[in-house]
Amino acid sequence: MDALSDVLKSVHLEGAMYLNAEFTAPWCIRGECNVPTIRERLRGAGQVAFFHFVIEGRCQVRLLNGGEVHDVEAGQLILIPSDEAHLLASDIHLAPQEVTGWEDSDPHRDQFVQIRQGGNGALTRFVCGFLACGHGASRPLFDALPRMLCIPVGDTLPQHLLQHGVRETAAKRPGADSLLAKLAELLFVEALRRYVESLPPGGTGWLAGVRDAHVGRALALLHHEPGRAWTVDELAREVAISRSALAERFAALVGEPPMQYLTRWRLALAAQALRAGDEALVRVAERAGYESEAAFSRAFKREFGMPPAAWRKTERV
Repeated sequence: MDALSDVLKSVHLEGAMYLNAEFTAPWCIRGECNVPTIRERLRGAGQVAFFHFVIEGRCQVRLLNGGEVHDVEAGQLILIPSDEAHLLASDIHLAPQEVTGWEDSDPHRDQFVQIRQGGNGALTRFVCGFLACGHGASRPLFDALPRMLCIPVGDTLPQHLLQHGVRETAAKRPGADSLLAKLAELLFVEALRRYVESLPPGGTGWLAGVRDAHVGRALALLHHEPGRAWTVDELAREVAISRSALAERFAALVGEPPMQYLTRWRLALAAQALRAGDEALVRVAERAGYESEAAFSRAFKREFGMPPAAWRKTERV
């Protein structure tokens, strides 16, 4: 049992789209969720993440509004955990061009291209995709991630799995949505594991807390039994550390006290339940640890900006 696994179980990736892309130098394109069919497919998603897996060649990548330029080569995954425009290029200083070169795809071919663009120089090949998940339970994880990650995963993630995702996206066979979501989850989890392993010692944040022996165990317990009537004393006994040491270390790493974190996690799960079903608000409130629907509504509004009934209606539009 660990906190990262428990959060990932609650994230529920709801969709994934995959496509092949080939670019030949010189080239520079702007990446964002601007394709109408993709926007429609991901409509209603609480969180949308981009990924670009470099199969062959190399490129540069930078967020559109500035930041560090990353040099990326084959076997690396570029993950952008939000719908944020970015530049991909053979040379990041080139003027970005609109993505063109869309081609019809034959799902029966082993290799096929959906986008081809650029000059006549060195080739870079990608498998690109868009992952989506709901609001609520994904927040601790996505809030803890940087705006862009470049992670080597090629040694553990065979590219033929992603190529299979491309074929499934094009073929649209029964069960494709489920298969693509599983592939997306595999990709996402491997990237997260690599990122957590790369974090320097002495850092802070939710993922640093996950990696800490005592705080990580405490987070896992809170996630595993969110409905339990936890106290800091009881949590400290479970993780074999003093109450004061746990409270201090938890707040220093995660950014808030254990019980405040638990309240936010319960509300996140409540938001997920509201979006997923028609359970009565009073029942959702009880499972979130509130004795009255009114108290639950006030807490929910503070966290999400609107009462639970209105939020449920908005999420289902």
